[in-house]
Amino acid sequence: MARDSARLNLVGDQGSGIQFSLYRVFSREEWARLRADTPMTLEAEELEQLSGLLEELSVEEVETIYLPLSRLLNLYVAAAQKLHAVSSTFLGRMDCKVPFIIGVAGSVAVGKSTTARVLRALLARWPDHPRVDLITTDGFLHPNKELEARGLMNRKGFPESFDTARLLKFLADVKSGKERIEAPVYSHFHYDIIPGQTTLIERPDILIVEGLNVLQPANLERGTDAGPFVSDFIDFSIFIDADEELIEDWYLERFMRLRSTAFRDPASFFHRYITLTHDNAVARALDLWRTINLKNLQENILPTRPRARLILRKAKDHSVSTVALRKL
Repeated sequence: MARDSARLNLVGDQGSGIQFSLYRVFSREEWARLRADTPMTLEAEELEQLSGLLEELSVEEVETIYLPLSRLLNLYVAAAQKLHAVSSTFLGRMDCKVPFIIGVAGSVAVGKSTTARVLRALLARWPDHPRVDLITTDGFLHPNKELEARGLMNRKGFPESFDTARLLKFLADVKSGKERIEAPVYSHFHYDIIPGQTTLIERPDILIVEGLNVLQPANLERGTDAGPFVSDFIDFSIFIDADEELIEDWYLERFMRLRSTAFRDPASFFHRYITLTHDNAVARALDLWRTINLKNLQENILPTRPRARLILRKAKDHSVSTVALRKL
């Protein structure tokens, strides 16, 4: 049976000394049983394409973790559609469909993109919501030129490095049912926004939004009014979690793999690193991790973990070891 758990700081305090568990935590075996009769709809060739640079998706991982999750999300989407229909009936109007938005948050190198891709593929196989789109909030980073002007290049990925107003406008347009919405595109190869290039979003049934800080609430100063933030538009939130030491290892491994592949292209922003010795490259990668990405994780990303509806906790081999589902 699933169990209530205080692990991972998933315990709330009402201020009176009384603590309560926010989540039910499932082992792999417990979670797998919740798949019920959900069919496996991905072929081995598709899993290879959906896998990340370090994370190779297996049939067993998809069947154990992602099929039960796709079933749960399908139930949430169906419930949201019914609620919207009830509200429309009450208001006496025929509103257009409202896309269901799923947020996927977590650290750099923890595997957010892989999770987002496999969920997109699985959810698109369900008959009630065949159109599933995916965007990353990286596209809403300020261009490097703007970050340099603001002195924020060393804080790329921190909340202040994003064009939050543009991201909020995009999400508001999605939720309002606007037919055609353009999202900017970010290139990890160029480490910058691609000028003039956009992704077109056309009223999907489901939109998956993947990013570092999608669960972060607005920072309010005393005496100011609360405004909308990204998390206000998300219907179901997922946090990809792992020990900091593991994420550091994955970040370093990914950096070194890219150094021997993509970084070799002279057009790559990181081409400069191929001239470093192996030891100096490792030292540089660790410096980038510890001074930028780890700092952002500790200050801005981890504090949002308790706001997630579901937490996927990863082990050293990238497999999900436990699933925590919020019950409050």
